Amino acid sequence: MKYLDKEEKELIESYNKGEWKPTKKNKSAYVKAAKESMAKNKRINIRLTNKDYYDIQIKAAEEGIPYQTLISSLIHKYNKGELKSA
Repeated sequence: MKYLDKEEKELIESYNKGEWKPTKKNKSAYVKAAKESMAKNKRINIRLTNKDYYDIQIKAAEEGIPYQTLISSLIHKYNKGELKSA
């Protein structure tokens, strides 16, 4: 739960309060949509300076996560408006 954003925490709290109701709709369509939304199926290549590369590896090690995961998390947070550009 350490890496959840505000919206994800609110969803968990709502679920734990029993505010969610089961649906009779096509469950398999929802399962498929959920899997597709979570799939990391796009690969990118970026160029970094040596300093940035080593700095991000150090930050990732401090967090106890792979550096690719940290970069992905930073991009996700920026897209959600949780990180502001300098």
